[in-house]
Amino acid sequence: MATRGKFSSNVFNSANTTFETQSMDSTIVQEKLFGQTEEDDDEPVVFICGTCRLPVGDSLSWGGSEAGQNQIRLKRVTDNVLVGKDARLHEASKGSLCLIVDLMCRGCHSVLGMIYSSTPKSLDHKRYMFCFNVADIDSYLLGSASQMLAAEGPKEQPVTLEYRGHVEQQLLEMKMLVVSMAQRLEEIEGGLQDGCNEA
Repeated sequence: MATRGKFSSNVFNSANTTFETQSMDSTIVQEKLFGQTEEDDDEPVVFICGTCRLPVGDSLSWGGSEAGQNQIRLKRVTDNVLVGKDARLHEASKGSLCLIVDLMCRGCHSVLGMIYSSTPKSLDHKRYMFCFNVADIDSYLLGSASQMLAAEGPKEQPVTLEYRGHVEQQLLEMKMLVVSMAQRLEEIEGGLQDGCNEA
């Protein structure tokens, strides 16, 4: 996989209404994440908690993936990710014991993955990276939104300089007409007052 990971526009199936996504089987996500080709687009992806939908990171901080363990690695995450305090032993593979701390969602306190704080030499590439379990996160592909509001009819037109000039000209003409009518009204009132005074 490339430095940030390659993502196609169909990597993550989303409902795309505002920021909602739909959950999918982790095997589907795994196929999409780990079965990329060089021709795929490199569109940014936002990773979100699979339970409460808070954003936890994005593909711009991509650190790699582990197909066999259904994990993705990120170099940076959002403040919505809490790092556990208690380290515990974890067997990453047969005979490979590691010390890990849990990564949890700030919103719902779901466990999303882990940080390897101590690893054997073969797993040094994972140390101090944010490792998320694919089954515990969802994602949103930026630029994949397709819903648009319909135009309100053929009479709508963009506000261009020419259109603005036309509107200003119409306003000026209306203002001149109002001033002219006010002057005429004053003349009529003046004539009426003179007629009353003579009588």
